[in-house]
Amino acid sequence: MILTRFSGISLLIILFFIYIGTGVSEAQVKIERLEPPCWWTGMSDPSLQLLVYGKGISSTTPSVQYPGVLLDSVVRTGNPDYLFLYLSISPNTAAGKLEILFAAPQKGKKKPPVIHHPFELKSRETGSAQRQGFTSSDVIYMLMPDRFANGDPANDSVGGMLEKANRSNPDGRHGGDIRGIRNHIGYFRETGITALWINPLLENNMHAYSYHGYAATDFYSIDPRFGTLDEYLSLSDELRKNGIGLIADMVFNHCGLNHWWMNNLPTSTWIHQWPEFTRSNYRAESLMDPYAAASDQKEMLEGWFDRGMPDLNQQDPLLATYLIQNSIWWIETAGLTGIRMDTWPYVDAGFTEKWIDRIREEYPKFSVLGETWLQKEAHTSWFQQNPATRFNSGSNLTFLTDFPLSYAINRAFRDEDSWTGGLYDLYYVLSQDFLYANPKHLMTFVDNHDVQRFYSNQGDNYNLWDLGMTFLFTTRGIPVIYYGTEILMEGEKSKGDADLRKDFPGGWADDTVSVLLGRGFSADQMKALNRFRQLVKLRTEGIYHQGDLVHFVPRDGVYVYGWSHYYENLLVILNKNSSETLFDPERFRELTGGKTLGIEYFTQEVYSLDKPFVIPPQKPLVLYLK
Repeated sequence: MILTRFSGISLLIILFFIYIGTGVSEAQVKIERLEPPCWWTGMSDPSLQLLVYGKGISSTTPSVQYPGVLLDSVVRTGNPDYLFLYLSISPNTAAGKLEILFAAPQKGKKKPPVIHHPFELKSRETGSAQRQGFTSSDVIYMLMPDRFANGDPANDSVGGMLEKANRSNPDGRHGGDIRGIRNHIGYFRETGITALWINPLLENNMHAYSYHGYAATDFYSIDPRFGTLDEYLSLSDELRKNGIGLIADMVFNHCGLNHWWMNNLPTSTWIHQWPEFTRSNYRAESLMDPYAAASDQKEMLEGWFDRGMPDLNQQDPLLATYLIQNSIWWIETAGLTGIRMDTWPYVDAGFTEKWIDRIREEYPKFSVLGETWLQKEAHTSWFQQNPATRFNSGSNLTFLTDFPLSYAINRAFRDEDSWTGGLYDLYYVLSQDFLYANPKHLMTFVDNHDVQRFYSNQGDNYNLWDLGMTFLFTTRGIPVIYYGTEILMEGEKSKGDADLRKDFPGGWADDTVSVLLGRGFSADQMKALNRFRQLVKLRTEGIYHQGDLVHFVPRDGVYVYGWSHYYENLLVILNKNSSETLFDPERFRELTGGKTLGIEYFTQEVYSLDKPFVIPPQKPLVLYLK
């Protein structure tokens, strides 16, 4: 069924120019959409593109009369149902509501009828341009809204939305929403996290699997099953009051097959078309491969991510501007402190460069995180701004996901040590940080919504979880925690993505296990949650974003590293052995210096650094040196 529909979409380009010659009667002219729905005065870039969609709208003559606003140009694409207007807004233009006039042609009438469409110019919030993004002093908490908490059961199923709620279906919609997230702000505050990354909240009006949010059917609308725009803005305000930033998850590589424009594309080059359905080969490595076949690169960049996810063509200049403005609209509207961009390598590099430059023009301190899901360090580093390699992607991306280190953390404590395995895996990954322009800008994590849960990967062993989490919070980069990792949630990738995205305990009124109430937890889960809070405090109050990291080659099941910053020194000892181990501080004098005492952060136990001492089995020690 989907393939049949795709074939119909492929025929759209063939029929496109037949359609535009059919003509539309004057009485049918109307406006159905104008995007973006509003804008702001005082932007650094005075230009604004407006997409206007409506039956026969291309036949009209638009005009604008408002002090300080000039209609520079009108672009007609050949599709009679679209116009693209380019406005210029002078720096001193007053905020207010203007009207855009569309004069419709009428045969035999001297004065054509005029369609009046309102458009609002708003004043920018004070300090909007200087909003601070995230840094290596932050701890980011990531959640899937449909699986986190159901604050408003009335919006679980909404008229006009194709998929209804069905919590018994692991792949269905479960009812989590914006109000549920807002109800948990106290939980976020108590844990100490500094930024909240929410998977996409945009309308996903797909027949199935719409809960994840990665197949948008409207780039300007919150999915009503998550709530309203006003609820989203209220959430942003409440987070800001509690010292927590808001990171929006965006997708510009593709949209949903049911996106409103898919049955009537604005231009013939709006999406990538193939004679038959062609999926991306997902081989991002081909982009920097000096021997790569051009056909492999084309399939990587222009193949569809999935049957229900048409691949957007960012080389279409009208679409490129549309997407850039969409990001700015959400930053300004929702008070965002950061954007996480999905499937970064799949998007046209020339576009992403312009996109980030445009965002930085308006918000110099704003942060953009690109999802760079690659296996190797060199391939990942290729996407960071000013990479240290001789091959330069031209990318101006600062923050990117560190999948190589995530894989290493999952293996390091579970696997036996070998020349390159176990703890040595961590050492080898970090030893390649010379490839990055700034390793402290890498997003580090142990799991997320696409990979196996960390606790499951460690064989449901709390001690191994503790070692991995302590490493995550005491190494370089910016730690990102996937919801539920702090309470030992389990999930097997072999059982499908739904197993990685189970409902957060206590997010539904009838849950027997509740995080907020501390009800139904095992002893290990309570211990893990308390340790998580300690680790967040350790991270946000520590020296990791200012100091220098020094690590030592692992030996005999023990990995030692530390941080130094002026007179402050921190020593981390990770013992993966299942028995007590004798630790000799003498080898680490270049880090400990003349310090003679180490105070363990978690227990406040004092260790003497002038003689060997015993370290407990499968335990981390974090020593502040005195």
